[in-house]
Amino acid sequence: MSQIPFIPAKYLTKIWRALIEFNMISDGDKILIGLSGGKDSMFLTAALAEVQKHAPMRFSLACYTVDNMFDDKFPAHELEAFCQQFGLEHYHEQVNIMEAWKNRGNTPCFSCAYFRRAATNRKAGELGFNKIALAHHNDDAVETFLLNLLNSGQQKTFLPVTFLTRTQLTVLRPLIYYREHEIIDYVQKLALMPLKNPCPYDGHTQRQDMKELIVTLSKNNPELYSHLAAAMRETSGRELWPASLPQEDIIAKFRSFWGK
Repeated sequence: MSQIPFIPAKYLTKIWRALIEFNMISDGDKILIGLSGGKDSMFLTAALAEVQKHAPMRFSLACYTVDNMFDDKFPAHELEAFCQQFGLEHYHEQVNIMEAWKNRGNTPCFSCAYFRRAATNRKAGELGFNKIALAHHNDDAVETFLLNLLNSGQQKTFLPVTFLTRTQLTVLRPLIYYREHEIIDYVQKLALMPLKNPCPYDGHTQRQDMKELIVTLSKNNPELYSHLAAAMRETSGRELWPASLPQEDIIAKFRSFWGK
């Protein structure tokens, strides 16, 4: 594992922007980082540990990993060693994703995300954390936006900050302005060592399809990605149809139109 205890300031510009623009951190916050061991969550952990040194407010950090039980050799030692170099406590628990998926009718990816999210929320509550930091980056947001648009006709993606009313937790996505290629570059330069993803579906998901679709369409339209990213923003330039009316309202309109 890398022994680098800090990240250069130039790598932190976008995380500072997200933290400040979306009011992500307040004095006294206790933030639990979702650490999978992949490049994104390792960069997030290192970045927040560096931010913690310089932020004008005091807040605490710790990391939590869900062992999906895809592999018998869960890298607990490697994850703990990674966290220790930043002085962070590491927690982990097992969640048998494949066993849980057998009892549900949706895709394993949906079930995996659902149970990992539920486990993280539960652990945060148990440990007294009020916020959870996830490592979704800008590409994730754009791909989610396109996935929802094409698969369900919904113009939606995840938000930089989401308050969960049921658990009273706030979910943060501090890497929301980073492109994936930037994180790959920074992780290499920092000599961080991401762990191999044990998921048997890695690289064979609908999200991967969206990633490849964006690459394909961008060949003829280099501005495609930036246009998709812009479409995720609220803007006065939007011109959309009114929301669909319930069927009973449509029937009432027809009857009124024909005078019946």
